[in-house]
Amino acid sequence: MILRDLGFKGADMGKGVTVIEPKKKPRNKCLTPQEKEENRQISARRVVVEHIISGIKRCRCLKDVYRNLKDDFDDQIMEIACGLHNLRNSMRNPIY
Repeated sequence: MILRDLGFKGADMGKGVTVIEPKKKPRNKCLTPQEKEENRQISARRVVVEHIISGIKRCRCLKDVYRNLKDDFDDQIMEIACGLHNLRNSMRNPIY
């Protein structure tokens, strides 16, 4: 199951993948209350993911132009940034 916004409309996800997108409002019409509630639920889940991505991007090396040509080094940078994000979250409210 993939939650996707309309920015990735043309991306091919392959067979057997369930794609969930917010319902777009028809021209000169309104969405039903059920469709609005579904869009709110999708949006609430996507906001959490967007906040996590922005937390990971606090590591400036992910935002800058990457010029290193070593194999798999970019994957290591992403793993380190994700680990730092998880560490920040775990230390936010430490359990004594």
